[in-house]
Amino acid sequence: MQTEYFIVLAVSVAAPLVLSFSKKMDFYKYPSRLIIAILVPFVMFTIWDIFVTARGHWSFNPLYTVGFKILGLPIEEILFFIIIPFCGLFTWESVKYFTSGKDSK
Repeated sequence: MQTEYFIVLAVSVAAPLVLSFSKKMDFYKYPSRLIIAILVPFVMFTIWDIFVTARGHWSFNPLYTVGFKILGLPIEEILFFIIIPFCGLFTWESVKYFTSGKDSK
């Protein structure tokens, strides 16, 4: 199924994205920190992926990607480096929030 990678990403980000707008948790209080925390690994890993894919060390099965590529990488791989750090940061901030006792207010 050509949309499999995309579907996995969509399912991964669905709950964190919706819940991140909770006013109680205030996830977007420092947007510049969020952008930097996503942008740094995005740049590093995208450059790495472009390099190793071009050299043939890494590849993507066209049966599981939609076929649209940017710099030789499937769009899903580009989105992966945005979505997964976002999910990780949201999980980290959620754990901090719920273990700090702020959720009882």
